[in-house]
Amino acid sequence: MCARGERALHPAGAREPAARRTYGGRAGDVRGLPALLRLPLARHHVAVPHVTSLRRAPVQRRSAERLTRILDACAALLDEVGYDALTTRAVAERAGVPIGSVYRFFGNKRQMADALAQRNLRHYTEHVTTRLKEAPPGDWRAAMDVILDEYLAMKRTAPGFALVDFGNQIPVGTRGTAPNTRVADRLGGLIAGYLGRTPDDDLRRVLLVAVESADTLVQLAFRTHPDGDPAIIHETRELLRAYLGRVLD
Repeated sequence: MCARGERALHPAGAREPAARRTYGGRAGDVRGLPALLRLPLARHHVAVPHVTSLRRAPVQRRSAERLTRILDACAALLDEVGYDALTTRAVAERAGVPIGSVYRFFGNKRQMADALAQRNLRHYTEHVTTRLKEAPPGDWRAAMDVILDEYLAMKRTAPGFALVDFGNQIPVGTRGTAPNTRVADRLGGLIAGYLGRTPDDDLRRVLLVAVESADTLVQLAFRTHPDGDPAIIHETRELLRAYLGRVLD
């Protein structure tokens, strides 16, 4: 379902837009865990550094897979019952693990939601990184389309994303790690590398404004239509191009 403006962005014969692909891992899939949790895990214990939101980091593959099942269950239940009705016991039952396993990693559901948000950001940046390798070198507009399309893909298909996002919907952490700041910082590194420029304060500020603006407009698009109103998405794309063009052209 695309408005004329959106349809023109993906001409016939082009690769299917990222928004049609599906996010979300299988039970036992550790690819979506934060980078520090995706170290090679042998049968013996290995040292895994602390990761935000986890009371204790997994040190064996079985433990990492259990954590993945817990986060998968949390995401599914968020879609079914919402955040207010979410309980750690329900997550444990859905994941098929003892309640103690949940509390081994998380002190409460807020920490669990933040860990899910971090996993969402990890998935997102991995997909953006992969697609930027296929984009025309140095074309920031193509890069921006990739960034927006991948975000739309997560909004449409990632379990629990509508409520948790990258942490925006359930704010957690300190002011210095606000969700959109996390996103802008991560994208700043990717864009700087793609364009061959230094991620200075000016670029960080511009990207933070762009992320905040896009976040607000995409939320509006999905309040207007369950799949995201095509006309509002098109206007969002045009707004980002006009704003970023002042700095990146």
